[in-house]
Amino acid sequence: MSGFVKIIALGSALLLGMTTISLADKDTLKIGVMSDMGGPYADFAGPGSVYAVERAVAELSGQINGKKISVVHADHQNKTDIAVAIARKWYTSDGVDVIVGLTGSGVSLAVIELAKQHNKIALVTSALASDLTGEKCNANSVHYGINTYALTNGVVQGLTAEGKKTWFTIAVDYAFGKSMVADTETFVKAAGGEMKGVVWHAFNTPDFASQLLRAKDSGADVISLANAGSDVVNSVKQAVEFGLTSGPQSIAAMVLWVTDAHALGVKQTQGMLLVQDWYWDSNDDTRAFAKPFYDKMGKMPSSYHAADYSSVKHLLKTVSDGADWTDGKAVIAKMKNTKINDHYVRGGFLRDDGTLMHDVFLFRVKTPAQSKGPWDLFNLVRTIPADKAFAPLAQSRCSLVKSN
Repeated sequence: MSGFVKIIALGSALLLGMTTISLADKDTLKIGVMSDMGGPYADFAGPGSVYAVERAVAELSGQINGKKISVVHADHQNKTDIAVAIARKWYTSDGVDVIVGLTGSGVSLAVIELAKQHNKIALVTSALASDLTGEKCNANSVHYGINTYALTNGVVQGLTAEGKKTWFTIAVDYAFGKSMVADTETFVKAAGGEMKGVVWHAFNTPDFASQLLRAKDSGADVISLANAGSDVVNSVKQAVEFGLTSGPQSIAAMVLWVTDAHALGVKQTQGMLLVQDWYWDSNDDTRAFAKPFYDKMGKMPSSYHAADYSSVKHLLKTVSDGADWTDGKAVIAKMKNTKINDHYVRGGFLRDDGTLMHDVFLFRVKTPAQSKGPWDLFNLVRTIPADKAFAPLAQSRCSLVKSN
């Protein structure tokens, strides 16, 4: 085939989206931060994620092994088709080697498939679906954070210990919500409890009146909220207006990041149990990361922001130790062979299925009398060891696990 014909054939394949050819630059490691930059999830990810990644790069003066590191970012607007279009262009035309963030489970599940097709890297830090390291796992991506299994496991254990046996769930109707409902039901039944029902809502819903009334009428001990961002903020606010937080039923916001709790305030959330994998005020190291973040962004970082920073630092260390960043699968394999110790993870590691194994924490929201300021929000109840927080590897449905 002549050179001219080859060019025509390649162009046709690119237009049809049928090629796996990718653009790579051995002189520049290019990192793309993809997130919700202005929508319901922007507060706990978004621009703060860009800053966290840029900070990790700046600490190496923007260079690694004498080669340049660059950072680009994009807003996927919480739409899978937009995310896929951006990721495909980044991987095939713009020379992006790594995509980090990927807020939202639907978005992340789609983009990790592109990373696999193009032998690139996807570091999922801001999505929760357990399938990311289950049936949908691949050798070019890791889930660098917490998942619905760990979140629901800890909250259900905590409320079961308080004698709460029956549950009703209000859930967002997409992959993350479905994953959280399935995991909640598993843990409630394992604890001898009962699921009284589930009611679904659309993403970015302003009015939760009908869902909250159904939850109240169920008589369940716990009304669990399997949503996040502005959805969880709105549903908690309206639960307060309905008097549900002061009655016999407990409200359990299964995904309540520090930015959400701050937006609501301790008066509305006091006493709630929640699981986090990082909190800005846990120790001197977390506070040292949080202060410049606050100075730059005007808010304390969420655990997603901490994960963005940590995941990129771990990636850069792997590359500095000799991994070829143009071979995504090889980089991920090497990342799995290196322990992680920083302000986000102590003694952590990436398991064969791509799960980041690390301790998580059960917190209770402080009362107004206990809180010393608008960001002084949580009291530690107990630490949940990694092997108790996450599903055992033997139960994994990931094709990368050898026992499968």
